[in-house]
Amino acid sequence: MKATRAGAVAAVVSGIPSTVHALVTDRDILAATRAAGTLLPGRRDRPGVAAGLVAHAVVSAVWTSVLAAAARRHRLGAGGGAVAGLVIAALDLGIAARGYPYVRALPRGPQILDHLVFGAVTGALLDRPQRTDQDTTSTTSPGCSEL
Repeated sequence: MKATRAGAVAAVVSGIPSTVHALVTDRDILAATRAAGTLLPGRRDRPGVAAGLVAHAVVSAVWTSVLAAAARRHRLGAGGGAVAGLVIAALDLGIAARGYPYVRALPRGPQILDHLVFGAVTGALLDRPQRTDQDTTSTTSPGCSEL
């Protein structure tokens, strides 16, 4: 549940840098969302907002799972998450985007910042103590039981 919440929050706020950039530079604020839609099978040349939202949710869930697995072994925090976000940006934008012209056409800087924010927020939220039913905090790692 903690990872789901962290990923959901990060997925929403991670678009702030590119949205602000689009507003300041008078660009289309939905361009990145439409471009993400081309990541879905059969849509490489058909960008779309609905498809982009689905693709963004799937990609965010996958990367959240990766970061949650890493966080079970090592504390990420915001700093470690930000570094992870930059690695994710290198993979997403540097390698995977090569085959997706709409993604490749997006301004690179704001997209990198989006990834950095995603990683930092996910890392920070995964690092927070988990609340229990008794409204106390638990320091037990996710998936582990107390003895």
